[in-house]
Amino acid sequence: MDKLVKKILLLCAAALLLSGSFIYGKQNKIVISSDKTNNLYTIIQNSNLDHSWYDNPKNALQNLRDGDVLLILANNYPEERTKIDEEFYRIIKEKRIRTFIEYPSYIPNFGFETVKTATKERVVINTHFFKSELDSLSILGLNGLHYISGETKIESPYIVAAKVAGFDKAIYGLPEKTDPLLFKLPDTHILVSTTCFSNFVSGRYAPQQKWGTIWKRILEYLFSGKEIRDLKWDPEVKVTYRKDEKLPRNYQRKSIKNGIEWYANAKMLIADSFADSLQNLINSGIEGIEWNENIPLGDGSNGSMECVFSEIDENGSQPLGIIVRGDCVSETAMAYALSGTVLKNKELLNISYNLLDFYLFNSVATKNEYGNPLHPAYGLIPWGISNHNWYKASYGDDNARFLLASIVTSEILKTKRWNDKLMRSLLSLLRTTGQNGFRGSRIDLNHFEENGWEYYNERDIINLSPHFEAYLWACFIWAYNQTGDELFLEKAEKGIGIMMENYPHKLIWTNGLAQEKARMLLPLSWLVRVRNTPENRKMLLKVVNDVLSLQDKSGAIREELGSIEMGKYPPPQSNEAYGTNEASLIAKNGDPVSDLLYTTNFAFLGLHEASYALDDPKVKKAVNSLAEFLCRIQVKSDKHPELHGGWMRAFDFEKFEHWGSNADAGWGAWAIESGWTQGWITSILSLRELNTSIWDLTERSEIEANFLPLKKEMLKLK
Repeated sequence: MDKLVKKILLLCAAALLLSGSFIYGKQNKIVISSDKTNNLYTIIQNSNLDHSWYDNPKNALQNLRDGDVLLILANNYPEERTKIDEEFYRIIKEKRIRTFIEYPSYIPNFGFETVKTATKERVVINTHFFKSELDSLSILGLNGLHYISGETKIESPYIVAAKVAGFDKAIYGLPEKTDPLLFKLPDTHILVSTTCFSNFVSGRYAPQQKWGTIWKRILEYLFSGKEIRDLKWDPEVKVTYRKDEKLPRNYQRKSIKNGIEWYANAKMLIADSFADSLQNLINSGIEGIEWNENIPLGDGSNGSMECVFSEIDENGSQPLGIIVRGDCVSETAMAYALSGTVLKNKELLNISYNLLDFYLFNSVATKNEYGNPLHPAYGLIPWGISNHNWYKASYGDDNARFLLASIVTSEILKTKRWNDKLMRSLLSLLRTTGQNGFRGSRIDLNHFEENGWEYYNERDIINLSPHFEAYLWACFIWAYNQTGDELFLEKAEKGIGIMMENYPHKLIWTNGLAQEKARMLLPLSWLVRVRNTPENRKMLLKVVNDVLSLQDKSGAIREELGSIEMGKYPPPQSNEAYGTNEASLIAKNGDPVSDLLYTTNFAFLGLHEASYALDDPKVKKAVNSLAEFLCRIQVKSDKHPELHGGWMRAFDFEKFEHWGSNADAGWGAWAIESGWTQGWITSILSLRELNTSIWDLTERSEIEANFLPLKKEMLKLK
């Protein structure tokens, strides 16, 4: 008899496991009030869990059986709060119904209520309610966060909204001011959420595993502790290939195709019919717009927008950054030229030509002060052209990347059309670089007018920031190789020498030390090309090995911080500092994050060029691994075409999803920068397909023909 009972029990257990249900034990019904598109409802519906659905809380309550649990989920969040009155609470309290209610119109004893829209507040775990699976002070992302704030203090809320610093933990604890997001009403089995937790898929709440844990624990509470299987869903924005997924044939070419198609998907190319409207918005102080499929698409003749901003709303959408800036236009043109060559697509090549021609000939960028031979800023490329704040600024590193990308584009398109302007810009950068080979971060038009260019040429300045200096040296070394003029090489060698004497501990790092190391790779690689000495190879190998020491087995390049006192934009050093300035994506060394805006993109460029300069199998293997990683983490999204094919700034290579500290006030964790990130990654992947480097591709440039007359004019030679 005992054997028969055991056999029956085993068969029952097997049947339960095979049923697909995600609740172990007796199945009570979940009664749900929600919209039928609600994410949680959809997951429950597809889970074989016994449930019933109603379109309003009253009907749901009327159809409860003994032992059932009740989910009252928000509809039309954040515009409408869930209509619940005092009587509703009284009934479920008296009947001891285990209930979850979100974003209600009424909360007992909560005091005067207002709905707040989060600015820098983040979602923070404030309890051990979620057991060991989700530690107290864990940080989560709830995009488009709106929440009900009341006068009454809630004792021991499970989750709060608070402005906190940290990567995935509130490293300075909670501030004095917090707002409850999830709590239990006293003497009841009622969980109340003051926001919307249930649309976590369409809202792209992150990290995914943590939100799965939250809902698993809430459901286990409602079912009186019965174990719930992990909730599974397919994210609407995800990686192209999983961490352990076998890559298909031609994966790199497919990534290039998706990468260049992103520009059209995201509406980055400004149409003639839309240009005035965008400029009017900028003139009124607006620099971002909502993406929509009806935005007209240009052909490059009116330039391109800067980015997709990092802010994510409650629907999972991100706005477009509409500023037109020179470096992004040139880097976009390069991506179109190289991908057009790889994909044998003439239309892409035409767009590339239009973009560069727009900025160098048809826009204001090379006119007025920048086009006046008597002005000290003559020949420089302004930071941007959308308004005077952008137009007045000259950043050396942005000028340098504009030149690097334009040189590549010129060679791919086999045109000399822009050579005069590019050589003029090279000479203008040379003459505004000081005697030690350093230029400093930024010079504005009014500074030029006050001081003249000779002042900057004669300065005794040392700026130990590869972020701002290194690519100038790469341009100077390239110009030396083209012209043979020692003036270019002298300034590059002197600057590099001083930088490497102070490398790495005395470097001024911008958002992290890793990016400064990555920036040094390009000029050192090209220095080896023109002066292949043991000393120059030693310097290059030192930086290469330092960057490769940050490479994870996934291929990712890990972010790294230097000494805090050397950081220009370090991680926030307090909760109050969160979101007030540019910042790193990590809080401390060891956080498993790659930065594709400041580090990984430029490490990819630098290591690619280093692999050709050194012909070292180890470096080539590392570049291959990094390329595979980048192809894996490229965004895939049917729901959000403005993101599909893009590369976001932040990526957590352990969770293998787009996640990082969103402390940066300008370019946050989920931003897609059209030039710095998208342009360079797409371009280096294309160069790999073409089996060449930038140095080899452009070595036969005919820009030297423009050199001597311009040198005489700009350096005041007799």
